[in-house]
Amino acid sequence: MFSIGDFARHGRVSVRMLRHYDAIGLLQPALVDRVTGYRWYEAGQLSRLNRIVALKDLGFSLEQVRSILDDKVSAEELRGMLRLRRAELRSQVAADSARLAQVEARLQIIEREGAMPADDVQIKRIPAVRVAELTATAASFEPESISPVIGPLYEELWGLLQRSAIAPVGPSIAYYEDAPDGDGVLVHAAVPVNADPGGDREFSIVDLPEIEQAATIVHRGSMDNVMPTIQAMARWIEANGYRSAGYNRELYIEWNADPDAWVTELQEPIATS
Repeated sequence: MFSIGDFARHGRVSVRMLRHYDAIGLLQPALVDRVTGYRWYEAGQLSRLNRIVALKDLGFSLEQVRSILDDKVSAEELRGMLRLRRAELRSQVAADSARLAQVEARLQIIEREGAMPADDVQIKRIPAVRVAELTATAASFEPESISPVIGPLYEELWGLLQRSAIAPVGPSIAYYEDAPDGDGVLVHAAVPVNADPGGDREFSIVDLPEIEQAATIVHRGSMDNVMPTIQAMARWIEANGYRSAGYNRELYIEWNADPDAWVTELQEPIATS
C-alpha cells in the first residue's frame, strides 16, 4: 500500500486534491489508520484516479465525474466520451482563435482610424472575364461567416475542374451578391477559364462583366483579417468624392497553404457621388 504522499506522486496530483476527493466521496483511501488518521491507498486505485483527472481536465464537473464512474462506464465507452469531449474542445479552441483574430482585426481598425491610404488605393478598369464557379450562401458578409463557406467551395471547384480537364487561366476571383430572399450573401468562388458555357457540368461557367471604375487596394495576409483594409478603402472612397456601387471582388494574387502569405486585391465598384 502507499501513503497519501506516495500515491499523490505516482498519480501526479496534490495531497490536498486527494484529501478533497476523499471528503466528497469521489476517491476514498483503501485504508485509514484509526489511531493516526493516516490514509493509505492501493495501486489499483490509480485507475480510478486517472479517470477522475482525465474527465476533470476535459471540463466535466466533479459531480459529473462521480456519475460517470459510479455508473461503471466501460473503458471503451469512456474512450468514446473522451474522444467526443476532445473534439468539442478542439472546436471551441478553433472558434475562440477565430474570435480572437476578429478582435485583433477590430483593434487594428480602431488604431488606423483617421489614416488615409492615399498611396495604396488605385482606380482601375476591371476587364470582363469568363469563370467557372460554385455558389453558396453565407449568413453575412463578415469574415467569420464568409471563410467557412468559400474555402470548401474552392476545394470542390478545383477537384471538379481537374476531373473535367479544364485548367485555370488566371488567379481565383471571389465575388458576392445579396441573396435573392434578402437573407444572407451569395458567395461565388470562381476561377478564370477558357471553356464554353454549355455542357452538363457540376459547376457553372459565366461571364463576369467589366467594372468600368473600381477602387482597388492590396490586402496582405489572411482574409480573416481583411476588415482594416476594407474600411481603409471605404474611408478613401468617401474622402475622394466617390460612392460604393456594390460588393467588392477579391482577386487572389497569391494564395497558398500559409494564409499569412496571401496577397489579395480588393476591387470595389465606385461611382461619382
